[in-house]
Amino acid sequence: MKTIPLCLTAVAVATMMSACVVAPRPVYHPQPVYAPQPYPVGTVIIQNEPPAPYAEVIGVPPTPGYVWIGGAWFWEGGRHVWHGGYWSAPRSGHYWVAHHWERAGNGWYFREGHWEPHRR
Repeated sequence: MKTIPLCLTAVAVATMMSACVVAPRPVYHPQPVYAPQPYPVGTVIIQNEPPAPYAEVIGVPPTPGYVWIGGAWFWEGGRHVWHGGYWSAPRSGHYWVAHHWERAGNGWYFREGHWEPHRR
């Protein structure tokens, strides 16, 4: 007669244990935060710091006077992607401002490189 209470206890314990589910920790993918002004419309501020830049080998320019446009980490598809540097023909009356990341509150903001006119 002791086997019936023992079996009932075993069934009760098994039933209670089956209700316990240990789920893996959810993976957190930081979502971009769209910045208020003074950033341009459509600017994305990300939470994770960009990796250190690659050390690029800068060869000889294809033509004298060409400007080296250094590589940088761009934010694409929810991750950092390296775009390598390249040589570019100079623009008359302009100088190249390199791509760079800036701290923006608790996040990071990417400023694309561009040609800036010389100030006189």
